[in-house]
Amino acid sequence: MANTLPYGSWPSPLTAESVSQSSPRVDGARFVGGEVWWGESVPSEAGRVAVKRRRTDGVVDTVLPAPANARSAVHEYGGGAWTASDDGELYYVEKTDQRVYALRPGGTARPLTPADDAVRHGGLRWEHGVLLAVRETHGTARVPARAIVRIATDDSAAVDVLADGSDFLAQPALSPDGRRLAWVAWNHPDMPWDATAIRVADLDTREVREIAGGEHRAPLQPVWIADDELLYADDPDGRWNLYRVLLGGEPQPVAAADADTGGGLWVLGTRWFAATDDGRIVAVRTHGGDEIVEIAPSGVRPLDVPTVAGSAVDDVRGHRVIVSGTDAGGRSGLWILDLDAGTVELVTGGSGAWGDEWMPTARALETEGPHGTVHAFAYGPTNPDATAPEGERPPYVVLVHGGPTSHVGPAPTAKAAFFTSRGIGVLDVNYGGSTGYGRAYRDRLKGQWGVVDVDDVAAAASALAEAGLADPARLAIAGGSAGGWTVLAAVTTTEVFSAGISRYGVGDARALAEDTHDFEARYLDGLIGPLPEAEAVYLERSPLTHPERFRVPLLILQGSEDRVVPPSQAEAIRDALTAHGVPHAYVLYEGEGHGFRRSDTVIDSLQRELGFLGAVFGFDTPGIAPLDLG
Repeated sequence: MANTLPYGSWPSPLTAESVSQSSPRVDGARFVGGEVWWGESVPSEAGRVAVKRRRTDGVVDTVLPAPANARSAVHEYGGGAWTASDDGELYYVEKTDQRVYALRPGGTARPLTPADDAVRHGGLRWEHGVLLAVRETHGTARVPARAIVRIATDDSAAVDVLADGSDFLAQPALSPDGRRLAWVAWNHPDMPWDATAIRVADLDTREVREIAGGEHRAPLQPVWIADDELLYADDPDGRWNLYRVLLGGEPQPVAAADADTGGGLWVLGTRWFAATDDGRIVAVRTHGGDEIVEIAPSGVRPLDVPTVAGSAVDDVRGHRVIVSGTDAGGRSGLWILDLDAGTVELVTGGSGAWGDEWMPTARALETEGPHGTVHAFAYGPTNPDATAPEGERPPYVVLVHGGPTSHVGPAPTAKAAFFTSRGIGVLDVNYGGSTGYGRAYRDRLKGQWGVVDVDDVAAAASALAEAGLADPARLAIAGGSAGGWTVLAAVTTTEVFSAGISRYGVGDARALAEDTHDFEARYLDGLIGPLPEAEAVYLERSPLTHPERFRVPLLILQGSEDRVVPPSQAEAIRDALTAHGVPHAYVLYEGEGHGFRRSDTVIDSLQRELGFLGAVFGFDTPGIAPLDLG
C-alpha cells in the first residue's frame, strides 16, 4: 500500500550515486570486421571516453583502456574522436595532447601526428582505407586555421591537407574510387544550422565545386552512394530532408517528410542517416520525438527501434545498421537492425538501474505563448510506493536545455527520474529556437534570445499550473549554459518562478561575446545582434545589468576550467546576489569544464539541487540535508 506523504518528500531508491552511473553516453559506433565497436563515457573514471567492442564470441571488452581518453577539442565541443579500420586498428584523438594515435587491441598506442600544442584533431573518419580528420591550428589570428587532412597510418607522420579555405569544415567523405572529397563548410557569422555549403574537391586537379548551400540553407552530412553521386540532408523548404545529386546534375528530393533528418552540428561525429549498398537508406526523422525509418524504392516504412530521442544512425554494413539513442523509458542503448530479417538486436545499454515503475512517462504538451506554439514534455511525480495528500499539487522543475539551438526528446533522463520519484515534477521545454520542429521554429529566436526563450518557458510553466498539474507557488527553473541564461533572465523578468538553478549559465551577454571560443564567437550576432551596433540590446537583456531584479533564491553551479562560460560570470552573479540580500548558494567544482562529467561532481550537484529545492519550497528531503543559503 502506498504511503501518503507530501510531494518532494517521497522516499526513493534512485540515489544521486546511481544517477551518476546510469546509462553511460554512447559516443559513436561502427562495424569492425565481425565485431561492433563503440565509444562510451565512464563517469567513474572522470568521465573519460573509452572505446569498447563486442567480439564475435559475444564477449565485451575494452579496446581503449584507462588512462587514455578519446576526446577532441575541435570547435571546443569536439566529436568524432575515434574511428577504426576494417581490420581492427583503432584511431583516436587523445584528450591530453589532441594528437591522433593508432592502437591494436592489447597493444601499445603509437602517435600518427606530430606533437604540437597549437593543433587539435577531430571528426575522424575511416573512408575506403584512408584516415580523414578535421585539423584545427591555433595561432595569433582570431580564427584558428582549419582543414580536412589525410593522416598516414604508417610511421611516417605524414599529414596532407585535402581541403581548407573556410572558417569551419566538418563531415569529410571520400568517394569510393578515392578521387573526390566532399565536406560541409561555413563561415562566420553563420552557425552550421544557419547557412552551410557542401563542397566537392577533385583530389587530382584540386578543382572545388559547391554542390548545395545558399542563404537560409544548411546542408549536412554528405555521403557518397556512387563514385559520382552524393546523398545529403538539406532544408530549402524549412525541414531537413534527404537529397541525392549526380555531379553536374540537379538535386532530387528523397521521400520528403514534415520532419527533420538533421540537427544542430554541435559535434563533429553526428550521423543522421546511412545508405546500404543496395540503395536503401536508414534515417532518423525528428518532430518532437525521433522515428527511425527505412527509405527504399518501394516506399518508406518505420523500423521497430525503441529509440525516441538523441538518435543516430552510426554505421551500415550490408543489410545491417547500427542505431544509437534513448528509449521512452530513458534507457540509452545501441542496437543492430537487420533490414532483411526484420530483427533488432541490443548490443549495449537498453536497461536502467531501476524498474519501469520508477520511470516517468513523457506527456507531450503544446501551449500557445506570445510568439506562437510552445512544445514541451511533462513528467509527473512517479513513485509506486507513495502518494500525495488529497488536494496537494506538486512542485515542478522547469528544465531549459542548452544551446540554445538544441532539442530534448520524449525520454526521461535519470536526473528527471531522481526528482519525479521524490514527488517533484519535471517539465522539459523546447522553446522557440529549438531544433526538431523545422527552420521557422528554430529561427523564432533570431534576435530574440532572452525574450522568446523566456516567454516560452514561462508560458509552458504557467499552462501546467493553470491545468491544475503543478503548484504555481512552487515552480523552479533550471538550466545549464544557454539554459542558465534563460534561468537568470526568467527569474529577473517574470514572476512565474520561485527559485532558479543555473549551471555555468550566462549572466552577461557582452562578456560572453568577448570571452567565448571561436566556434560561438559570432553566435550572438544572430541571437541578439552584431556588435557594436546592438550593444544597447546586449546590456538591456543581460541579467547582470539589472542586479536589483534578482529576487528569488538561486543555486549557482560552475566548473573551474570552463572555457565557454568562464567562472567570472558565475562569480559576478554570486556577488550581485550577495549585494542585494538574495538567498543563494554558489559552488565551484575544481577541474570541471563546460558540463559536469565526473561522477563525484554529478553526485554532489544533484544532491545540492534537491537540498536547495527542499530548503526553498519547505519539504523534507530524506537522506539529504536542506541546503544552507547565504
